[in-house]
Amino acid sequence: MLDVVVLFFALGVFARVVKSDLRLPEALYETLTIYLLLAIGLKGGLELSRQPLVDLLPQVLAVVILGALVPLVVTPLLRLAGLKPVDAAGLAAHYGSVSVVTFAVALTAVQRAGLPYESHAALWVAVMEAPGLVVGIVLARLALKRADAGNGSRIRWDLLAHEVLLGKSVLLLMGGLMIGAVAGDAGVAPIKAVFIDPFKGVLALFLLELGLVAGGQLGALKRHGIKLVLVGCALPPLLALAGATTGMLLGLQVGGVALLATLAASASYIAAPAALRVAVPQANTGLAIACALGVTFPFNLLVGIPLYLHLAPYFTR
Repeated sequence: MLDVVVLFFALGVFARVVKSDLRLPEALYETLTIYLLLAIGLKGGLELSRQPLVDLLPQVLAVVILGALVPLVVTPLLRLAGLKPVDAAGLAAHYGSVSVVTFAVALTAVQRAGLPYESHAALWVAVMEAPGLVVGIVLARLALKRADAGNGSRIRWDLLAHEVLLGKSVLLLMGGLMIGAVAGDAGVAPIKAVFIDPFKGVLALFLLELGLVAGGQLGALKRHGIKLVLVGCALPPLLALAGATTGMLLGLQVGGVALLATLAASASYIAAPAALRVAVPQANTGLAIACALGVTFPFNLLVGIPLYLHLAPYFTR
């Protein structure tokens, strides 16, 4: 049985396909984004307050390396699929980063299935957001330099660092983590009814909006052809395998393996496009968003997450 939040996403796609006038106000979309990022961070921070941070350093290092390696593997595969070097690296940067909403859906699925998992998993989201994104951007800039299309321009590392490390998603996630870790259960208790209890309902409303956005990408998918659809569906299982293997080597619980596999299989469509526009404006961000949000996101919701949950026990035996 599909999780109810996935059905909200399907409703949004259907509404866009039939050209309904259903729209969520832009201000509400921004509010829901801020809420989800803070809520996920707070949940992870609460768990950090219950255990020594030093014990988590091996996991943090492993997921950072995993995120950084993704663009190095994905870029050549996308070149084989026929993408131009700069577009291949730009799209790989999206897959090197992560989707917070995909993680949130996977987390509700793990909890619904009653699988044990590392309760500090939100920390993985925060530390995996940037490394792959930076590596992908560097690969894209190198591709421009080789093609002599950069006109001698250099990467503005100060602007890139500000966009990647102090952008909305990372700032809110890390801020929520720190607030939860410092405040602890007693400190967060007064706002629990706002940030913890209604989480799934807010997630469902946000997925309705993402369904509307994803439905709007169908035209872009038609323009780019079936090859883009194949790429968006083939990459998630491949990357999930790398995430699950990393989880196995770290000795994670079944649910933890499924969550790390999901993070590795996800693709950013919020932080990555903003960072690419700053660092590599020549990259085709429209193609990247169409692939990440129009193909990979619904694939993970409908096929990927159930698959990763089913396979996770095989990586923990």
